[in-house]
Amino acid sequence: MTDTTQPSEWQRRIAGEWHGRPSLFDATGTWQGYEDIRRSSDFVDGVTTYYMDGGLEGGGPMAGRFRLGAPFAFGVVDSDANRVYTGPDFYGTGQPYGSFVDSHYYGPGWQVDLNTWNQVLADDDVQVYSSMLYQGPAVVGCFNGLYTRDPAKVADWLAAETRNGPVPHILPTKTPGAFSGTCEVFGADQKPRGTVDVTVEVEPLDLLRARHHVTWSGALDRRHTVEVRRDGFRSFYEGPEAWGNAQAYGRANYSSLHFRDVWKLKGREFMIDATPGMSAGKTMAVAYELFDGNVLSAVVHGVLRWS
Repeated sequence: MTDTTQPSEWQRRIAGEWHGRPSLFDATGTWQGYEDIRRSSDFVDGVTTYYMDGGLEGGGPMAGRFRLGAPFAFGVVDSDANRVYTGPDFYGTGQPYGSFVDSHYYGPGWQVDLNTWNQVLADDDVQVYSSMLYQGPAVVGCFNGLYTRDPAKVADWLAAETRNGPVPHILPTKTPGAFSGTCEVFGADQKPRGTVDVTVEVEPLDLLRARHHVTWSGALDRRHTVEVRRDGFRSFYEGPEAWGNAQAYGRANYSSLHFRDVWKLKGREFMIDATPGMSAGKTMAVAYELFDGNVLSAVVHGVLRWS
């Protein structure tokens, strides 16, 4: 429950019923099935309640854990600082950074710890969603997909998510080019710090390796070059100016990079328009968290397009 009389900015941003068909992946990145979900939240007399109704199709050995026996519902202490999830179906907190929220919570029904990233895109009718699922520190699996709240789009949207959900995240492997766009920057205090122009220049070396020249300019000024090697759903960043690895779950690639200085980066790069039969998508929704040592310093999110 909350004692405020008006919903928070984030609560207003996610008003309505969202429809999606996120895919379920196991810890290795192997596709398992679909989760048909309708998500909504309401703010009535100062009280916010979140609802999730649907079910799992497929799931393989994960089906017993992630099939819903009943719709989920849980209370939320509504705030643009800390959104507190008060149960009974989820317990934890979420922190909004403009149109992006980073949530950490536990689901007793699924018996997993979750880290959910929700990114509402500029047109306000598309939400890029992912939930990493944990047993202690070990990854159990991942749900991710795209949601819409436009009733006129739902049927075609769900059909597209059925086609595209299992498609793996692969960047262009023969054609050089660049993903670029303007992203919003928020400090760890959740206050806006301006914008940053992001360019990821891709220089293919062979079908599994590429050199990335990354430039950030504006509210953050950084640049690095790194050689990226893909091995199935896994990627490895092998210097000379950044080191780390990544794991892809369908269209979403989750990376962890370490630089020559004290900076570290955790990111999600979601290929929005990847479809079966295409070598790669052309539009990526990106979200990055930057750390000064082990301390969160900034959150960056936006959309990059290939040219």
